[in-house]
Amino acid sequence: MWKSKNRMDRVAGVCVALERSVSAFALSGLVVAMLGAGGSSVAAPAPPASPTARPPPVAAPAPAAVQPSGEEIVRNCDNKSPGDDQQSQLSITLKEQSGTEKKTVYLRLWKDMKGVEDTLDKMVLFTVFPPDAKGSGFMRWAFSGASGRNAEQWIYLPVLKKIRRVSMRDLGDSFLGSDLTYGDITYRSVEEDRHELVRIDRDEGGHDYYVVQSTPKEKEPLYSKKISWYSKTANPEECVKVRVDFFDRKNAFLKREMIQWQRVGPAWVWDKVFVQNAQTFHTSFFEVSKVKINIGLKDDWFTERRLEQGLN
Repeated sequence: MWKSKNRMDRVAGVCVALERSVSAFALSGLVVAMLGAGGSSVAAPAPPASPTARPPPVAAPAPAAVQPSGEEIVRNCDNKSPGDDQQSQLSITLKEQSGTEKKTVYLRLWKDMKGVEDTLDKMVLFTVFPPDAKGSGFMRWAFSGASGRNAEQWIYLPVLKKIRRVSMRDLGDSFLGSDLTYGDITYRSVEEDRHELVRIDRDEGGHDYYVVQSTPKEKEPLYSKKISWYSKTANPEECVKVRVDFFDRKNAFLKREMIQWQRVGPAWVWDKVFVQNAQTFHTSFFEVSKVKINIGLKDDWFTERRLEQGLN
């Protein structure tokens, strides 16, 4: 529970703040207000029948549509194919509650390692903005949960001319200072959570969304639960996750993530992502552009030597 009425008032207004912040970043096409959305129209009453008229035949009610289970929705709509490798520009803007902003732009290289030696994927980020950070780099190797290994990470700072290994003690650690954690960007299998379809929401534009609650099975989870909105589409291949509400270990609303996707060839890639922490009011805005898919990235792009060389 919140400790004071003022705190309750601030949290009660967080959804309004979320909506305004999303609008400020011009995330056109994102579903912003889905909780409680919907409603049904009432048809005009039919004119009374003539006393001598024969009553019209009564049509049999249409059978109720069978909805997929929560697990089926997550299995189909989550973890969309990112391709075999990617090159893109990643922009991250962090904003404090005070209004102070910090923007960093990276060249991002990513490769699916297909589980070889328990390695899921490798990623490297080369900083291109701001100018005083240009040349610095970050590299991450992610491993399967079954391996029991934490991700391995390295950073390179030109001013020190040295590569430093960075330990990740907790999946709850912030990813590059943003409101997403390493756990949020790490692959999670469908079987690690219990998934329940709780309802179907409809936005003002008439688009329907599956609302799925996912509860972790592990004893010490990062979140008590997550509630996700997935687009309900005629073509199941077009179904994507557009919103996630995260709840902390005490089951208090922690943060909201809004996602807009782009299709590049056969791959699904983030377009714009907005995240706001409901407890600190810190926000993060991610934008992915200049995307290239399946360009045949070599493994030597993801080595300490290449991290030090940068884009030279």
